[in-house]
Amino acid sequence: MKTKTLKKNKVNVITLGCMKNTFDSEVMMAQLKANKFDVEHESSQEDSEIVIINTCGFIDNAKEESIETILSFAEAKKEGKVDKLYVTGCLSQRYSDDLETEIPEVDAFFGTRDLPKLLKTLKADYKKELVGERLLTTPTHYAYFKIAEGCDRPCSFCAIPLMRGKHISTPMDELVESAKSLAAKGVKELLLIAQDLTYYGIDIYKKRNLAELITKLSEVEGLEWIRLHYAYPSGFPMDVLEVIRDNEKVCLYLDMPLQHGSSKILKAMRRGIDREKTIALVEKIREEVPGIAIRTTLIVGYPGETEADFQEMYDFVEQMKFDRLGVFTYSHEEDTHAYAQEDDVPEVTKHERAEEIMDLQSGISHELNQEKIGKTFKVLFDKVEGDYFIGRSEFDSPDVDNEVLVKKSDDVHIRLGDFEMIKITSADHYDLYGEVVG
Repeated sequence: MKTKTLKKNKVNVITLGCMKNTFDSEVMMAQLKANKFDVEHESSQEDSEIVIINTCGFIDNAKEESIETILSFAEAKKEGKVDKLYVTGCLSQRYSDDLETEIPEVDAFFGTRDLPKLLKTLKADYKKELVGERLLTTPTHYAYFKIAEGCDRPCSFCAIPLMRGKHISTPMDELVESAKSLAAKGVKELLLIAQDLTYYGIDIYKKRNLAELITKLSEVEGLEWIRLHYAYPSGFPMDVLEVIRDNEKVCLYLDMPLQHGSSKILKAMRRGIDREKTIALVEKIREEVPGIAIRTTLIVGYPGETEADFQEMYDFVEQMKFDRLGVFTYSHEEDTHAYAQEDDVPEVTKHERAEEIMDLQSGISHELNQEKIGKTFKVLFDKVEGDYFIGRSEFDSPDVDNEVLVKKSDDVHIRLGDFEMIKITSADHYDLYGEVVG
């Protein structure tokens, strides 16, 4: 029995996982709105006739969250709080057969490239003229900007190619038009994302074309910051460094997942690069782009990782002093190359090693932040929390990096989405505190 009246043609889109899923949900929502659906993102009203869950299947924790979310809405459907329940995204792409059997309450499952099929199920048309259009779920002054789908890299631990398919670049003219549309709506910062930015263009232009793309995007009026996420280290296109250094719209920021600091483990991971070449690359990047902030992610507990291998990683982090760093514990994913190996590092050891790396990074971050005291930075303000306006410098991406906090007072007037020059007055491990200059 229905416990409340559901609004016909109202859709609640739930997004789980990474910023690439956020992008996909925003594209889906724009298509639904154009088809006269009333669309909300993660609404708490519980009055939507239709719920679409965009799932993540990257690692165990993400899969568990996705399954728990599906089960929660399956229960809501039983109780009459939802009429139709659809599941899309990475988990659905990879495990749809199992999920259909285990959770029959779901009306249909769709893969990562099945948006036209999903829309058809809803008796909606896929409107090609809307390519590049999105309903932003982020604050209106920044947007995630996916330049390619899929991945051709052979990393042994990664299931992304199984879920996202082969690398497909989006044509440059489409991306420029999309950027113009976003800028016209007030977007000031584009966060470029892909499974691997550095592969951009190889499939359609027969060469790595990231540098040219960034340059063309920087010519879009209204955009002030362009930020680069997920650059693969092996075969890194060095012409990108010149663009980062010389183009004032490109943030001094590079997200480059390196995954490990041991040559033995990097080889087992099939990363195409060893410890020495990785160090040389990072040093070259810092030499070519003075002041750049490098963000990386690492994996602890890969099969066969010994204490000596882990110590190599620890020493690597200590030596390189990355500006930003995150750690994943290894997740044993079926159908990956590494799945044939024994997952022989105990979970407790994986978590202990992750904590050790993050404790080390906390100290490094604190040290680097202390060096910023007394300096002035351009800061983009995202939100207000408690007594503070909260923003980011060009060295920080939303949600994952440091923040700049300015205390509210009668004398401080900051609009969200605006840039301000902020002088840093104090700092802790992950946040900077400052005051408006002028």
